[in-house]
Amino acid sequence: MEIKTERLILREFEEADAERLFLMDSNPEVVKYTGVLPVTELHESEHIIRIIRKQYIDYSTGRLAVVEQKSGLFIGWCGLKFCIEANGYKNFYDLGYRFLPEYWGKGYASEAAKASLEYGFRELNLDTVYADVHHENTASHHLMKKLGFIKTGELTEPDGLCFWYEKRRENQL
Repeated sequence: MEIKTERLILREFEEADAERLFLMDSNPEVVKYTGVLPVTELHESEHIIRIIRKQYIDYSTGRLAVVEQKSGLFIGWCGLKFCIEANGYKNFYDLGYRFLPEYWGKGYASEAAKASLEYGFRELNLDTVYADVHHENTASHHLMKKLGFIKTGELTEPDGLCFWYEKRRENQL
């Protein structure tokens, strides 16, 4: 699967993405609001890629590597992930994204997330997409609102309070 936007290519993860994924996920600022610790070994990123690639097979979707068209570089990931259970919900799709810090503030998360939502509503025929955001992550709260998500609840994760967001197909941008 591949999705092209004005500046980005969203594609399935490849083994060759491991080094750039490690660069991103080993940065404490990148994972600050994710509830996971920074990775410390390259093999951890290789394992994450294997898990994501299995999701493509099991659920026909998963997080996608985001490549900047201009440079050809992996700059992060974005996309929908099938979740079996969270916050009292079962069998749903969650929107997520993560980018290298040098690509923050350039509109890439918004561009990739819009494309991911469009794919979910049009290709996967989803009625609702969910997301949870750590209460201190102001940039992600802003993006959720910009994308048309509505805060419908709260949940407590091991790293603190998170807000639960929903976006319905009829509210698609």
